[in-house]
Amino acid sequence: MYDALQRLREQFSFSWQGLVNVLDVLLVTYVVYRVLKLVRGSRAWRLFLGILAFVALLLLSDFLGLQTLHWLLDKATLLAPVALAIIFLPELRQAIEGFGRLGVWSERLGRGTATMGANALEEVVAAVTEMAEQRTGALIVLERNVRLQDVADNGVPVRAVVTAPLLGAIFYDRSPLHDGAALIRGDQVTAAACRLPLSDTDGIDPQFHMRHRAGIGISEQADCVVVIVSEERGTVSVALEGRLIGMPSAQALRDLLNREMRGTPAPRPRKASSRPGPKLRKTGS
Repeated sequence: MYDALQRLREQFSFSWQGLVNVLDVLLVTYVVYRVLKLVRGSRAWRLFLGILAFVALLLLSDFLGLQTLHWLLDKATLLAPVALAIIFLPELRQAIEGFGRLGVWSERLGRGTATMGANALEEVVAAVTEMAEQRTGALIVLERNVRLQDVADNGVPVRAVVTAPLLGAIFYDRSPLHDGAALIRGDQVTAAACRLPLSDTDGIDPQFHMRHRAGIGISEQADCVVVIVSEERGTVSVALEGRLIGMPSAQALRDLLNREMRGTPAPRPRKASSRPGPKLRKTGS
């Protein structure tokens, strides 16, 4: 009886250790995937390739017996942790924030809570549609589950209910608040003329300039949806998690905002406080 229990215990221990090993491999794979996804197409990608080239040269110099070169490279590795921490500081901060959001799982868990009312959403769609028709440049940041207080603090406080006329007045080209982003929290315009971090991603189309880079930059670093109206082309795009998505129509914008801000299908459109213009022009992004 004792031998049978001992064998059962050994088998259970072996099975448990196998599960732990599988979990360990899956976690390491996920971490590597997140790191590669983080640096892909950005400044960090070139630095990452440079590090790989440095390691390859270090190993090759040792293999070929290049003692002086190997000694220099070996001594340089002593400063590598400090140098990497300084060089990759923005990327490390973005990675830690990304892990804190747990990737897609945080979106699934937080999608049941509406972060914007239906009325406010329709006001945004109406304002963006009209500004696109008039070719008025705009940059609107919609908060989701994480407050962007640092963005609000560097802008001008507004704290007014979201309406299409208010957004139109903010981005009117002679308004002192038009040069920057408007931050919407729930059903309120929290601040205007906000400064946003610029994205240094290489994959952005050269036709997009500062406004689009700013929208992509904040979407890379924070949990938000950014609506961008191009002044030059009259097109509308949405920056989401570092991606730029072209909006071919007002209904497409409405659908996306309902999905990302409210977690629901688009409701039947209602008449907003400002008459919407025609459908948005198509964009190549």
